[in-house]
Amino acid sequence: MGRAEPVISVRDLYKIYRVGETKVRALNGVSFTIDRGNFCSIVGTSGSGKSTLLNMLAGLEKPTKGEIVIAGEHMETKTENQLVAFRREHIGFIFQSFNLMGTMNAIENVALPLTFQGMDKKSRNAKAEQMLDLVGLTKHKKHKPNQMSGGQQQRVGVARALVVEPEIIFADEPTGNLDSNTSVEVMNLMKKIVREKNQTLVMVTHDNYLASFADVILRIKDGKIIEIEDKRDGNMSDEIIRVPGKDQGRSR
Repeated sequence: MGRAEPVISVRDLYKIYRVGETKVRALNGVSFTIDRGNFCSIVGTSGSGKSTLLNMLAGLEKPTKGEIVIAGEHMETKTENQLVAFRREHIGFIFQSFNLMGTMNAIENVALPLTFQGMDKKSRNAKAEQMLDLVGLTKHKKHKPNQMSGGQQQRVGVARALVVEPEIIFADEPTGNLDSNTSVEVMNLMKKIVREKNQTLVMVTHDNYLASFADVILRIKDGKIIEIEDKRDGNMSDEIIRVPGKDQGRSR
């Protein structure tokens, strides 16, 4: 069965921080690809490098060394202004803390990214309403965040990420502030939307159960990808590629 083309390609990625005299390798020679239309989770414990990796993919941090190609463009060579423009056009974000504006209702919160694109108010509100219908919040469009549950607020967050029709959605511990039942609802919602819209979702989590909702699971430890589990080839047997430690993380 043929694969879709990669929308994210990471090659030999390093991020080294200096802490006094010590070098800390937050990422230590990471390489992988993610195909268009896939839901990919990056799972690891605190300090494993997963959030650093997400920040690199989103162009929020520069790598010490290595390549990051997203939608055909090299992120590591872009200027700050180019990265801002790229994120605005191609990327949606879902945050753990929802990051909604308390003074705005659901429609206004979802429409906000379109304001930065210069879309007129009528068009952006119409599009925001469409996205709120998609995430099951038809009856909550005029509600402000303090009038909604955590799960409803995160659905607004999902709608806001989708409204710019991004090629890629990055989600950082998106259910971290939700109870387990609501977490499962939000995961199923994200999975369904990725399928329907053929978008690419990259989620960072420390939770193996939540990671299991993804098509492809990258397990990261000490700044290295130690295992890639690919569940796309049917339910009978998951393909697991174990990445030997000795082949990873060489600086020369």
